Amino acid sequence: MLVQNDRLTTIRNALPKEGLFADKDWLISPEAFPISEKFADELEHLGHRLFVFQRACNQLYQLSARGKQPEWIAKYLDAGKPPGLIELSRQKIFRSELPHVIRPDLILTEKNYIIAEIDSVPGGIGLTAWLNQTYSALGQDVIGGETGMLKGFQTVLPNGGDILISRESAMYRPEMEWLAGQLNQRRTSNIQRPTPNWRVLPAETYKLENGRDIYRFFELFDLPNIPNIDAVLKAAAEGRVQITPPIKPFLEEKMWFALFWLKPLREFWRRELGEKYFLKLQEVIPYTWLLDPTPLPQHAVIPRLEIHDWHEAAKFSQKERDLLLKVSGFSPLGWGSRGVALGADQPHSDWQKRIEHALDNFAVQPTILQQFHKGKQFEHQYYEGEELRTLKGRIRLCPYFFVEADRVQMRGALTTIVPADKKLIHGMRDGIMVPTGISKS
Repeated sequence: MLVQNDRLTTIRNALPKEGLFADKDWLISPEAFPISEKFADELEHLGHRLFVFQRACNQLYQLSARGKQPEWIAKYLDAGKPPGLIELSRQKIFRSELPHVIRPDLILTEKNYIIAEIDSVPGGIGLTAWLNQTYSALGQDVIGGETGMLKGFQTVLPNGGDILISRESAMYRPEMEWLAGQLNQRRTSNIQRPTPNWRVLPAETYKLENGRDIYRFFELFDLPNIPNIDAVLKAAAEGRVQITPPIKPFLEEKMWFALFWLKPLREFWRRELGEKYFLKLQEVIPYTWLLDPTPLPQHAVIPRLEIHDWHEAAKFSQKERDLLLKVSGFSPLGWGSRGVALGADQPHSDWQKRIEHALDNFAVQPTILQQFHKGKQFEHQYYEGEELRTLKGRIRLCPYFFVEADRVQMRGALTTIVPADKKLIHGMRDGIMVPTGISKS
Protein backbone atom coordinates (compact mmCIF):
# COMPACT_ATOMS: atom_id res chain seq x y z
CA MET A 1 0.00 0.00 0.00
CA LEU A 2 1.35 3.43 -0.89
CA VAL A 3 2.35 5.75 1.96
CA GLN A 4 0.29 8.92 2.34
CA ASN A 5 2.57 11.32 0.45
CA ASP A 6 2.88 8.83 -2.40
CA ARG A 7 -0.91 8.65 -2.59
CA LEU A 8 -1.21 12.42 -2.81
CA THR A 9 1.43 12.54 -5.57
CA THR A 10 -0.27 9.70 -7.46
CA ILE A 11 -3.68 11.41 -7.32
CA ARG A 12 -2.31 14.80 -8.34
CA ASN A 13 -0.30 13.32 -11.21
CA ALA A 14 -3.38 11.46 -12.46
CA LEU A 15 -5.37 14.68 -12.87
CA PRO A 16 -5.79 15.61 -16.55
CA LYS A 17 -3.94 18.79 -17.53
CA GLU A 18 -7.24 20.33 -18.62
CA GLY A 19 -8.81 19.45 -15.26
CA LEU A 20 -12.20 17.82 -14.82
CA PHE A 21 -14.38 20.83 -14.04
CA ALA A 22 -13.84 24.28 -15.51
CA ASP A 23 -12.55 26.66 -12.81
CA LYS A 24 -13.50 24.30 -10.01
CA ASP A 25 -11.35 22.63 -7.36
CA TRP A 26 -12.04 20.33 -4.44
CA LEU A 27 -10.18 18.86 -1.46
CA ILE A 28 -8.25 15.67 -2.18
CA SER A 29 -8.61 12.72 0.18
CA PRO A 30 -6.39 9.64 0.41
CA GLU A 31 -9.36 7.31 0.87
CA ALA A 32 -12.65 6.50 -0.80
CA PHE A 33 -15.67 7.05 1.43
CA PRO A 34 -16.52 3.64 2.92
CA ILE A 35 -20.03 2.20 3.13
CA SER A 36 -21.08 -1.22 4.34
CA GLU A 37 -21.80 -4.14 2.04
CA LYS A 38 -25.38 -4.05 3.36
CA PHE A 39 -25.81 -0.40 2.35
CA ALA A 40 -24.22 -1.04 -1.05
CA ASP A 41 -26.72 -3.85 -1.61
CA GLU A 42 -29.57 -1.51 -0.62
CA LEU A 43 -28.35 1.03 -3.19
CA GLU A 44 -28.35 -1.65 -5.90
CA HIS A 45 -32.02 -2.30 -5.15
CA LEU A 46 -32.75 1.44 -5.11
CA GLY A 47 -31.60 1.68 -8.73
CA HIS A 48 -34.33 -0.65 -9.98
CA ARG A 49 -36.96 1.03 -7.81
CA LEU A 50 -36.10 4.41 -9.33
CA PHE A 51 -36.21 2.96 -12.84
CA VAL A 52 -39.73 1.64 -12.13
CA PHE A 53 -40.64 5.03 -10.62
CA GLN A 54 -39.45 6.92 -13.72
CA ARG A 55 -41.31 4.47 -15.95
CA ALA A 56 -44.46 5.11 -13.91
CA CYS A 57 -43.94 8.90 -14.14
CA ASN A 58 -43.70 8.61 -17.92
CA GLN A 59 -46.85 6.47 -18.01
CA LEU A 60 -48.81 8.85 -15.77
CA TYR A 61 -48.00 11.86 -17.94
CA GLN A 62 -48.91 10.03 -21.15
CA LEU A 63 -52.23 8.87 -19.70
CA SER A 64 -53.03 12.37 -18.45
CA ALA A 65 -52.19 13.91 -21.84
CA ARG A 66 -54.58 11.44 -23.50
CA GLY A 67 -57.36 12.07 -20.98
CA LYS A 68 -57.11 8.65 -19.30
CA GLN A 69 -55.85 10.18 -16.05
CA PRO A 70 -56.84 13.61 -14.65
CA GLU A 71 -55.83 16.39 -17.04
CA TRP A 72 -54.42 18.55 -14.22
CA ILE A 73 -51.39 16.23 -13.99
CA ALA A 74 -50.13 17.07 -17.49
CA LYS A 75 -51.17 20.70 -16.98
CA TYR A 76 -48.87 20.96 -13.96
CA LEU A 77 -45.98 19.28 -15.78
CA ASP A 78 -46.40 21.37 -18.94
CA ALA A 79 -46.55 24.72 -17.14
CA GLY A 80 -44.26 27.33 -18.66
CA LYS A 81 -43.10 25.18 -21.58
CA PRO A 82 -43.40 26.13 -25.27
CA PRO A 83 -46.33 24.43 -27.06
CA GLY A 84 -44.03 23.11 -29.81
CA LEU A 85 -41.81 21.34 -27.26
CA ILE A 86 -44.84 19.84 -25.52
CA GLU A 87 -46.16 18.56 -28.85
CA LEU A 88 -42.77 17.09 -29.76
CA SER A 89 -42.40 15.32 -26.41
CA ARG A 90 -45.78 13.62 -26.90
CA GLN A 91 -44.97 12.07 -30.27
CA LYS A 92 -45.49 8.34 -30.47
CA ILE A 93 -41.87 7.66 -31.47
CA PHE A 94 -40.67 8.94 -28.06
CA ARG A 95 -43.49 7.45 -25.99
CA SER A 96 -41.56 4.68 -24.24
CA GLU A 97 -38.16 6.40 -24.10
CA LEU A 98 -36.62 6.90 -20.66
CA PRO A 99 -33.26 8.23 -19.44
CA HIS A 100 -30.41 5.71 -19.60
CA VAL A 101 -28.66 7.26 -16.60
CA ILE A 102 -30.38 7.68 -13.23
CA ARG A 103 -28.56 9.68 -10.58
CA PRO A 104 -30.31 10.40 -7.30
CA ASP A 105 -28.81 12.85 -4.81
CA LEU A 106 -28.87 11.04 -1.47
CA ILE A 107 -28.42 12.89 1.81
CA LEU A 108 -27.13 10.52 4.49
CA THR A 109 -29.12 11.09 7.69
CA GLU A 110 -28.98 9.74 11.25
CA LYS A 111 -31.51 7.03 10.42
CA ASN A 112 -30.76 6.18 6.79
CA TYR A 113 -30.86 8.48 3.76
CA ILE A 114 -33.26 10.73 1.88
CA ILE A 115 -33.45 11.41 -1.87
CA ALA A 116 -33.10 15.16 -2.28
CA GLU A 117 -33.85 14.88 -6.01
CA ILE A 118 -33.19 12.82 -9.13
CA ASP A 119 -30.92 14.57 -11.61
CA SER A 120 -32.21 14.13 -15.16
CA VAL A 121 -29.02 15.40 -16.88
CA PRO A 122 -26.39 14.51 -14.30
CA GLY A 123 -22.91 15.94 -14.13
CA GLY A 124 -20.06 14.05 -12.51
CA ILE A 125 -20.06 11.02 -14.82
CA GLY A 126 -16.54 11.70 -16.08
CA LEU A 127 -15.34 12.80 -12.65
CA THR A 128 -16.62 9.61 -11.00
CA ALA A 129 -15.07 7.50 -13.77
CA TRP A 130 -11.72 9.25 -13.15
CA LEU A 131 -11.99 8.89 -9.37
CA ASN A 132 -12.79 5.19 -9.70
CA GLN A 133 -9.85 4.66 -12.03
CA THR A 134 -7.45 6.64 -9.84
CA TYR A 135 -8.41 5.17 -6.46
CA SER A 136 -8.57 1.64 -7.91
CA ALA A 137 -4.93 2.15 -8.93
CA LEU A 138 -4.24 2.85 -5.23
CA GLY A 139 -5.59 -0.61 -4.42
CA GLN A 140 -8.97 0.56 -3.09
CA ASP A 141 -12.22 -1.35 -3.57
CA VAL A 142 -14.57 1.22 -5.10
CA ILE A 143 -18.14 0.68 -6.25
CA GLY A 144 -18.06 -0.13 -9.96
CA GLY A 145 -14.36 -0.90 -9.97
CA GLU A 146 -11.77 0.70 -12.22
CA THR A 147 -13.81 0.76 -15.44
CA GLY A 148 -17.44 0.41 -14.35
CA MET A 149 -18.42 3.99 -15.18
CA LEU A 150 -16.84 3.73 -18.63
CA LYS A 151 -18.65 0.47 -19.34
CA GLY A 152 -21.90 1.95 -18.11
CA PHE A 153 -21.70 5.11 -20.20
CA GLN A 154 -20.72 3.10 -23.27
CA THR A 155 -24.09 1.31 -23.05
CA VAL A 156 -25.93 4.65 -23.30
CA LEU A 157 -25.00 4.97 -26.99
CA PRO A 158 -23.57 1.55 -27.92
CA ASN A 159 -22.47 2.72 -31.38
CA GLY A 160 -20.74 5.83 -30.10
CA GLY A 161 -21.89 9.34 -30.85
CA ASP A 162 -21.65 13.03 -30.08
CA ILE A 163 -21.82 14.53 -26.61
CA LEU A 164 -23.36 17.98 -27.03
CA ILE A 165 -22.59 20.50 -24.29
CA SER A 166 -24.16 23.95 -24.21
CA ARG A 167 -22.57 27.10 -22.82
CA GLU A 168 -24.91 26.80 -19.85
CA SER A 169 -23.30 23.43 -19.01
CA ALA A 170 -19.75 24.34 -20.06
CA MET A 171 -18.36 23.72 -16.57
CA TYR A 172 -18.73 19.98 -17.23
CA ARG A 173 -17.03 19.94 -20.62
CA PRO A 174 -13.53 18.90 -19.32
CA GLU A 175 -14.86 15.79 -17.56
CA MET A 176 -16.80 14.72 -20.64
CA GLU A 177 -13.79 15.28 -22.88
CA TRP A 178 -11.75 13.06 -20.57
CA LEU A 179 -14.54 10.46 -20.64
CA ALA A 180 -14.76 10.53 -24.44
CA GLY A 181 -10.99 10.16 -24.68
CA GLN A 182 -11.08 7.10 -22.47
CA LEU A 183 -13.91 5.55 -24.48
CA ASN A 184 -12.01 6.12 -27.71
CA GLN A 185 -8.93 4.39 -26.27
CA ARG A 186 -10.80 1.36 -25.00
CA ARG A 187 -10.68 -1.89 -26.97
CA THR A 188 -13.34 -4.55 -26.92
CA SER A 189 -12.34 -7.81 -25.29
CA ASN A 190 -13.54 -9.95 -28.20
CA ILE A 191 -12.45 -8.34 -31.47
CA GLN A 192 -9.53 -6.13 -30.44
CA ARG A 193 -10.45 -2.98 -32.30
CA PRO A 194 -11.08 0.58 -31.12
CA THR A 195 -14.61 1.22 -29.93
CA PRO A 196 -16.74 3.61 -32.04
CA ASN A 197 -15.72 7.22 -32.04
CA TRP A 198 -16.98 9.58 -29.34
CA ARG A 199 -16.82 13.36 -29.73
CA VAL A 200 -17.56 16.27 -27.40
CA LEU A 201 -18.94 19.24 -29.32
CA PRO A 202 -20.52 22.62 -28.51
CA ALA A 203 -24.29 22.39 -28.87
CA GLU A 204 -24.56 25.94 -30.23
CA THR A 205 -22.53 25.22 -33.40
CA TYR A 206 -23.44 21.57 -33.90
CA LYS A 207 -24.23 20.41 -37.43
CA LEU A 208 -26.23 17.24 -37.67
CA GLU A 209 -24.56 14.17 -39.14
CA ASN A 210 -26.94 11.33 -39.95
CA GLY A 211 -25.95 8.11 -38.28
CA ARG A 212 -24.36 9.79 -35.27
CA ASP A 213 -26.43 9.50 -32.12
CA ILE A 214 -26.41 12.25 -29.51
CA TYR A 215 -25.96 12.46 -25.76
CA ARG A 216 -27.70 15.66 -24.67
CA PHE A 217 -25.70 17.41 -21.96
CA PHE A 218 -28.02 20.39 -21.58
CA GLU A 219 -31.41 21.00 -20.03
CA LEU A 220 -34.39 21.54 -22.30
CA PHE A 221 -34.99 25.12 -21.12
CA ASP A 222 -31.70 25.85 -22.95
CA LEU A 223 -33.08 24.96 -26.42
CA PRO A 224 -33.71 28.59 -27.56
CA ASN A 225 -29.97 29.26 -27.10
CA ILE A 226 -28.98 26.50 -29.55
CA PRO A 227 -29.41 27.81 -33.15
CA ASN A 228 -29.38 24.53 -35.08
CA ILE A 229 -31.39 22.46 -32.63
CA ASP A 230 -34.56 22.32 -34.79
CA ALA A 231 -32.80 20.18 -37.41
CA VAL A 232 -31.61 17.81 -34.67
CA LEU A 233 -35.06 17.53 -33.10
CA LYS A 234 -36.66 16.91 -36.51
CA ALA A 235 -34.18 14.12 -37.21
CA ALA A 236 -35.00 12.56 -33.84
CA ALA A 237 -38.75 12.78 -34.52
CA GLU A 238 -38.20 11.04 -37.88
CA GLY A 239 -36.12 8.29 -36.28
CA ARG A 240 -32.92 9.26 -38.11
CA VAL A 241 -30.98 9.95 -34.93
CA GLN A 242 -31.29 8.92 -31.30
CA ILE A 243 -31.09 11.60 -28.60
CA THR A 244 -30.69 10.74 -24.94
CA PRO A 245 -31.77 11.82 -22.37
CA PRO A 246 -35.06 11.87 -24.27
CA ILE A 247 -36.79 15.11 -25.28
CA LYS A 248 -39.26 14.95 -22.41
CA PRO A 249 -39.31 18.14 -20.34
CA PHE A 250 -41.93 16.67 -18.02
CA LEU A 251 -39.37 14.12 -16.78
CA GLU A 252 -37.01 16.94 -15.76
CA GLU A 253 -39.43 18.32 -13.16
CA LYS A 254 -38.80 18.11 -9.42
CA MET A 255 -42.56 18.20 -8.81
CA TRP A 256 -42.74 14.42 -9.30
CA PHE A 257 -42.00 14.03 -5.59
CA ALA A 258 -45.06 16.17 -4.82
CA LEU A 259 -47.19 14.11 -7.22
CA PHE A 260 -45.89 10.94 -5.55
CA TRP A 261 -47.36 12.08 -2.21
CA LEU A 262 -50.73 13.30 -3.53
CA LYS A 263 -53.54 11.20 -2.09
CA PRO A 264 -55.66 11.20 -5.31
CA LEU A 265 -52.77 9.44 -7.10
CA ARG A 266 -51.97 6.94 -4.38
CA GLU A 267 -53.68 3.99 -6.04
CA PHE A 268 -51.92 4.71 -9.33
CA TRP A 269 -48.53 4.59 -7.63
CA ARG A 270 -49.42 1.44 -5.69
CA ARG A 271 -50.50 -0.29 -8.88
CA GLU A 272 -47.59 0.82 -11.10
CA LEU A 273 -44.83 0.48 -8.51
CA GLY A 274 -46.17 -2.49 -6.61
CA GLU A 275 -46.90 -2.32 -2.89
CA LYS A 276 -43.33 -3.15 -1.82
CA TYR A 277 -41.66 -0.51 -4.02
CA PHE A 278 -44.32 2.06 -3.11
CA LEU A 279 -43.66 1.63 0.62
CA LYS A 280 -39.88 1.55 0.16
CA LEU A 281 -39.94 4.82 -1.79
CA GLN A 282 -42.16 6.43 0.83
CA GLU A 283 -39.29 5.85 3.28
CA VAL A 284 -36.78 7.83 1.21
CA ILE A 285 -38.73 10.40 -0.85
CA PRO A 286 -39.20 13.52 1.31
CA TYR A 287 -42.72 14.84 1.69
CA THR A 288 -43.18 17.53 -0.95
CA TRP A 289 -45.88 20.07 -1.81
CA LEU A 290 -46.71 22.05 -4.97
CA LEU A 291 -47.13 25.75 -4.24
CA ASP A 292 -50.36 25.93 -6.22
CA PRO A 293 -52.22 29.18 -5.39
CA THR A 294 -55.61 27.71 -6.36
CA PRO A 295 -58.01 28.47 -3.46
CA LEU A 296 -59.12 25.53 -1.32
CA PRO A 297 -62.67 24.86 -0.17
CA GLN A 298 -63.35 26.60 3.14
CA HIS A 299 -63.15 23.37 5.16
CA ALA A 300 -59.90 22.07 3.60
CA VAL A 301 -56.28 22.35 4.74
CA ILE A 302 -52.91 21.62 3.12
CA PRO A 303 -51.75 18.18 4.36
CA ARG A 304 -49.23 18.09 7.24
CA LEU A 305 -48.87 21.89 7.32
CA GLU A 306 -52.48 22.36 8.51
CA ILE A 307 -52.89 25.71 6.77
CA HIS A 308 -55.75 26.76 4.54
CA ASP A 309 -53.86 29.13 2.25
CA TRP A 310 -50.24 29.19 1.05
CA HIS A 311 -50.01 32.85 2.09
CA GLU A 312 -50.10 31.56 5.67
CA ALA A 313 -46.79 29.78 5.01
CA ALA A 314 -45.21 33.19 4.43
CA LYS A 315 -45.85 33.89 8.13
CA PHE A 316 -44.13 30.73 9.43
CA SER A 317 -41.70 31.18 12.30
CA GLN A 318 -38.04 30.23 11.82
CA LYS A 319 -38.66 26.88 13.49
CA GLU A 320 -41.60 26.18 11.17
CA ARG A 321 -39.48 27.12 8.15
CA ASP A 322 -37.32 23.98 8.22
CA LEU A 323 -38.41 23.60 4.61
CA LEU A 324 -36.76 23.82 1.21
CA LEU A 325 -38.12 25.97 -1.60
CA LYS A 326 -37.11 24.66 -5.03
CA VAL A 327 -37.83 25.81 -8.56
CA SER A 328 -39.30 22.66 -10.10
CA GLY A 329 -37.62 22.80 -13.51
CA PHE A 330 -37.41 24.28 -17.03
CA SER A 331 -35.38 27.23 -15.83
CA PRO A 332 -31.72 28.11 -15.31
CA LEU A 333 -32.69 28.11 -11.62
CA GLY A 334 -33.92 24.51 -11.86
CA TRP A 335 -30.52 22.81 -11.80
CA GLY A 336 -27.62 22.82 -9.36
CA SER A 337 -28.51 24.66 -6.17
CA ARG A 338 -29.42 27.94 -7.89
CA GLY A 339 -33.15 27.81 -7.26
CA VAL A 340 -33.00 26.25 -3.79
CA ALA A 341 -33.50 28.10 -0.49
CA LEU A 342 -33.73 26.74 3.05
CA GLY A 343 -36.45 28.65 4.86
CA ALA A 344 -34.80 28.45 8.29
CA ASP A 345 -31.73 30.26 6.92
CA GLN A 346 -33.75 33.06 5.29
CA PRO A 347 -34.61 36.35 7.01
CA HIS A 348 -38.37 36.43 7.51
CA SER A 349 -38.81 39.18 4.92
CA ASP A 350 -36.88 37.19 2.29
CA TRP A 351 -38.91 34.07 3.03
CA GLN A 352 -42.13 36.03 2.55
CA LYS A 353 -40.90 37.43 -0.77
CA ARG A 354 -39.92 33.96 -2.03
CA ILE A 355 -43.32 32.50 -1.11
CA GLU A 356 -45.18 35.37 -2.76
CA HIS A 357 -42.98 35.16 -5.88
CA ALA A 358 -43.56 31.40 -6.13
CA LEU A 359 -47.33 31.84 -5.89
CA ASP A 360 -47.43 34.72 -8.37
CA ASN A 361 -45.37 32.80 -10.95
CA PHE A 362 -46.76 29.29 -10.46
CA ALA A 363 -48.44 29.19 -13.88
CA VAL A 364 -45.13 29.70 -15.73
CA GLN A 365 -42.50 28.50 -13.23
CA PRO A 366 -43.87 26.05 -10.65
CA THR A 367 -42.11 25.85 -7.29
CA ILE A 368 -42.18 23.03 -4.76
CA LEU A 369 -41.82 23.04 -0.99
CA GLN A 370 -40.02 20.07 0.54
CA GLN A 371 -39.30 18.79 4.03
CA PHE A 372 -35.68 19.46 4.95
CA HIS A 373 -33.74 16.52 6.36
CA LYS A 374 -30.49 17.41 8.08
CA GLY A 375 -27.51 15.30 7.12
CA LYS A 376 -25.62 13.21 9.64
CA GLN A 377 -22.08 14.33 10.46
CA PHE A 378 -19.15 12.19 9.34
CA GLU A 379 -15.39 12.53 9.60
CA HIS A 380 -13.11 12.06 6.61
CA GLN A 381 -9.47 12.86 5.97
CA TYR A 382 -8.15 15.25 3.34
CA TYR A 383 -4.88 16.91 2.39
CA GLU A 384 -4.10 20.49 3.31
CA GLY A 385 -0.87 21.05 1.46
CA GLU A 386 1.12 17.93 2.31
CA GLU A 387 -0.52 17.44 5.71
CA LEU A 388 -3.47 15.23 6.54
CA ARG A 389 -6.43 16.92 8.20
CA THR A 390 -9.87 15.68 9.25
CA LEU A 391 -13.06 17.29 7.97
CA LYS A 392 -16.22 16.94 10.00
CA GLY A 393 -19.00 17.34 7.52
CA ARG A 394 -22.24 16.24 5.88
CA ILE A 395 -22.55 13.97 2.87
CA ARG A 396 -24.31 13.81 -0.46
CA LEU A 397 -23.88 10.41 -2.05
CA CYS A 398 -24.66 10.13 -5.77
CA PRO A 399 -24.90 6.59 -7.16
CA TYR A 400 -24.87 6.34 -10.95
CA PHE A 401 -27.33 3.77 -12.26
CA PHE A 402 -27.22 2.76 -15.92
CA VAL A 403 -30.26 1.20 -17.56
CA GLU A 404 -28.80 -1.59 -19.65
CA ALA A 405 -31.52 -3.48 -21.57
CA ASP A 406 -33.98 -3.03 -18.67
CA ARG A 407 -31.34 -4.19 -16.23
CA VAL A 408 -30.25 -1.43 -13.87
CA GLN A 409 -26.63 -1.48 -12.74
CA MET A 410 -24.83 0.76 -10.25
CA ARG A 411 -21.50 1.50 -11.94
CA GLY A 412 -20.08 4.01 -9.47
CA ALA A 413 -20.99 6.42 -6.69
CA LEU A 414 -19.64 9.91 -6.03
CA THR A 415 -19.40 11.11 -2.43
CA THR A 416 -19.29 14.83 -1.67
CA ILE A 417 -18.44 15.90 1.89
CA VAL A 418 -18.87 19.55 2.86
CA PRO A 419 -18.20 21.34 6.16
CA ALA A 420 -20.88 20.71 8.78
CA ASP A 421 -22.05 24.33 8.76
CA LYS A 422 -23.14 24.04 5.10
CA LYS A 423 -26.83 23.20 4.83
CA LEU A 424 -26.96 22.67 1.05
CA ILE A 425 -24.51 20.06 -0.20
CA HIS A 426 -22.82 20.41 -3.59
CA GLY A 427 -19.31 20.42 -5.00
CA MET A 428 -17.29 23.33 -3.57
CA ARG A 429 -13.70 24.41 -3.03
CA ASP A 430 -13.76 23.53 0.68
CA GLY A 431 -15.50 20.19 0.15
CA ILE A 432 -14.09 16.71 -0.45
CA MET A 433 -15.05 14.67 -3.53
CA VAL A 434 -14.12 10.98 -3.56
CA PRO A 435 -15.40 7.70 -4.96
CA THR A 436 -17.49 5.47 -2.73
CA GLY A 437 -15.91 2.24 -1.55
CA ILE A 438 -17.12 -0.84 0.27
CA SER A 439 -15.85 -1.41 3.79
CA LYS A 440 -15.05 -5.01 4.68
CA SER A 441 -15.24 -4.38 8.43
